[in-house]
Amino acid sequence: MPKFMISQNPVKKDIEAFDILLLGIPTWYYGEAQCDWDDFFPTLEDIDFNGKLVALFGCGDQEDYAEYFCDAMGTIRDIIEPRGAVIVGHWPTEGYHFEASKGLADDNHFIGLAIDEDRQPELTEERVDAWVAQIKEEMSLDEILG
Repeated sequence: MPKFMISQNPVKKDIEAFDILLLGIPTWYYGEAQCDWDDFFPTLEDIDFNGKLVALFGCGDQEDYAEYFCDAMGTIRDIIEPRGAVIVGHWPTEGYHFEASKGLADDNHFIGLAIDEDRQPELTEERVDAWVAQIKEEMSLDEILG
């Protein structure tokens, strides 16, 4: 399975070439996506995500920006889900201390992995390891990768 890092100046064909995507986005300030994502959102809006499995991860500060924690994951979801993306990797909200988030799948789960390097950096490695194992199972990656 080819691997590709889409970083700067991604184009539509880069994303369309893959059926499995992991997308990460930080939330800045008052629920905003990092400013360089503003140029990328129109690209996402022009992609047919039918048949694509997508796992999301986000970074935020659950204390200083408790009412906007990992909102940017919700911004991506709102673009790709109506275009057919199947989002996997929902992550429990247990152990986090925030007031609100647009990055929620339901009352007890984020739509992806929520990372807080400001307030809980000691939990990041454990959370990432558990989430990667979870999405590998949800995406049947062991079977695909052999």
